[in-house]
Amino acid sequence: MLDLNTLAEFSRGNCISICTFLVPANLLVTILTMSLVALRRPSHQVWQSAGIASFFASVMILHVYTWFQIGVVMAPTYILLWLAITCLVTNLAAILFQRRYSNSPSFSNNV
Repeated sequence: MLDLNTLAEFSRGNCISICTFLVPANLLVTILTMSLVALRRPSHQVWQSAGIASFFASVMILHVYTWFQIGVVMAPTYILLWLAITCLVTNLAAILFQRRYSNSPSFSNNV
């Protein structure tokens, strides 16, 4: 059985390592998603990239909430939460943008 208290303690105990991985991973995969949309890559590639980025952002949100759970309210927790939410919204916007303009003739390069 999964013990959430142990998982939360692990998250807080390894905060530096977790954040050292998640912050660049969130940024890089979100930038990759935006690049795939800008390069008009197939939908499955955009969805795959957005899915990975959303997973990383969700893990970061859960990590930040473990700190909120014990009452740590500091600037880094809000900055990390803002970063994760921004990455989630950016990936959602990239998917919506691609769906909206992928078949639009006015978005083509043959102008």
